[in-house]
Amino acid sequence: MNPTIHLALRSQNRRQLNITLGIIKQYSSAKGQEVIIPKKIHRGPTDILKALASTVQPDLTAAHYKYHDDPYLIPVSNVQKRSFALSKESGRKAAQWIRAQNSELFQHKVSYPPVQVFYPRPVYDENSEVDEEVLKKVIDDVLVSDAIAVYQLLQNKGQSISESTKQSFLELLCFYNCEDTLPEDLIEERWFRHGGSHKDKQRKTWKDNGLAENVFRSLDHPGSPAYCTLLQGMTRFFQVDRAWRLYQETQARGILLTRDAFNSLIRVACYLHEGNEHRWQLIQELLTAMSKQNITPDTETLNAVLEAVSSMGPQKNVKTYALRALSEFKHVGVQPSLASFYFVLITFCKERGPVSSILVDIMDAIEGQTFNIQNPKDTFFFVTAMDICRNHLQDINLAHRVDKLLHVGNNYDLIGDSFKESIYYRHYFVLLCNMEPLEVFMEYYNKLVPHIYIPEPAVMEEVIKTVDMNGAAEYFPKLWSDMVIFDHTERANNVGALLGGMVRNEPQPSSDLSDKFTQIAWNAWEKLEVNANEEKYRQFRWTGQMLGDIMLLSLRGGKFSQALDVLNKLEKDQNSIVGVPSIEALQLFTDVCISQNKADEAIKCIRYTADAGFSETGMLAQQLSGSIELNTEQLTRLTSIVGQDVIQSPNITSVAESENNNQ
Repeated sequence: MNPTIHLALRSQNRRQLNITLGIIKQYSSAKGQEVIIPKKIHRGPTDILKALASTVQPDLTAAHYKYHDDPYLIPVSNVQKRSFALSKESGRKAAQWIRAQNSELFQHKVSYPPVQVFYPRPVYDENSEVDEEVLKKVIDDVLVSDAIAVYQLLQNKGQSISESTKQSFLELLCFYNCEDTLPEDLIEERWFRHGGSHKDKQRKTWKDNGLAENVFRSLDHPGSPAYCTLLQGMTRFFQVDRAWRLYQETQARGILLTRDAFNSLIRVACYLHEGNEHRWQLIQELLTAMSKQNITPDTETLNAVLEAVSSMGPQKNVKTYALRALSEFKHVGVQPSLASFYFVLITFCKERGPVSSILVDIMDAIEGQTFNIQNPKDTFFFVTAMDICRNHLQDINLAHRVDKLLHVGNNYDLIGDSFKESIYYRHYFVLLCNMEPLEVFMEYYNKLVPHIYIPEPAVMEEVIKTVDMNGAAEYFPKLWSDMVIFDHTERANNVGALLGGMVRNEPQPSSDLSDKFTQIAWNAWEKLEVNANEEKYRQFRWTGQMLGDIMLLSLRGGKFSQALDVLNKLEKDQNSIVGVPSIEALQLFTDVCISQNKADEAIKCIRYTADAGFSETGMLAQQLSGSIELNTEQLTRLTSIVGQDVIQSPNITSVAESENNNQ
């Protein structure tokens, strides 16, 4: 090899080696420095899916993922949403029932390691071999009825049960009041279960002298855990008198209570004394007892105090109690949850009390924050806040702030259930409809309807009236289409409001809206008249005003035969139809008859006008006799309706001209 080339290669290799050593030295730890391995970050089974989902913006035009992405299978009404969502769980429950009834057919192993939920649940009867381990297992699986059956089998067989197992069994019985709970895997049934108000469930449901109390008495030496468990169970199901006696027993025996036990007593303090001052004094005594046991309060303690205060009534000092509690708990470092703010709202914003702006202060404090569930009543905050925005404050800007907070982070999980979600959007929707410009409201309408919210009939009526008031006739076809989809066509108020709006907002003759209005009017007629025998239309009752509007819209669209069918309906069933049509509809019908030389139909209209008691009957008769040459038989019929004097009167004035003269 050429020596020059050899030296060049050696020089190049040396430079590369120096660079490599420099890099290694740069990233190597210093001498004696300990290498710290970072702690493992726990990842849940769905964390990757959540990360991927965060990169995609929600599609407001798409139905919920639980529905089949098919135009014929996507629900478009509240009833369909509930039926479609529960149908899958209905099939799951049917499969579980078949598996339970034919358990011998499902003993094959379908997974390894075995997944217990795939196998039939064992049935415990007098022939079952059970022991304490079986009881522990059903308690851990939260199978209340199975736990009761196993416990009774052990008692009948005289087998001993340890105190710790009895304590676990007692906790299960007290928490669920000896009844099975809805399985956690039935998500949709939980979602569509009627939530209602917290006040609806404040009644005693505790099973007196039931199995829970028997288990408590069977304990050899019931201590603090047993007393606290039984006390919490009684207060949870509002057996407050016996819970208070149990508390007094613990104080006499020197048994210490837990923070949760004190919280449960504070929550029902209003049921133990009469008078708000005595109730507040009792709450203070319980808090003092907690302090003597060196028990620090937490958010649940604050919620218990505020819940008790919110039940005291509309007296002025009640608001002082709530503010004092918030201040004292904040001083000791206890942060309120959404349930705390919910109790504050129902304390300050009573239905018949003075107007309070406490919600504005709350929003100033929590705006932009993300919340996690800490109390079951957390799910009542958003629906209550929107209710206050609509009915208490009538503040659309505050409603926008509440809605913005709902969509921060995972706060939408705190909307509660389907019932609360529907109530929330009902308040928001009506507020938008009444407070925002129509163009802004329709943007929200197109964004939310139908996949997020389907307006109830009363809300849809408000929307129709708003469109009518703003003269935005171009929205009527869409609203009618939505009414058909949402099954609102059997609602007389909605149909009447829509027909009246289309009559009052007459489009230009060159506009295609005129034909659309005519089609909508006749579509309403066909649905409600032709299908009158269907179950959902049997309660519908025509009014004269609605039929007159259909007649008027049909005549404006050049559909005389349709208008004649409506007139025949009016004449045939005038004794059962409430009210009468407008004189404008009857005038237009007469004018069209005159222009088309249909004297018999005009006479029929005039006869109905006379039967309905319109004072304009004579004008219509004069207009007809002066515009069309009537034969003897037609003239005789017309004379019998209005009289010879009216026919021979020279004063021929149309209804429209008469109204103009009066003005």
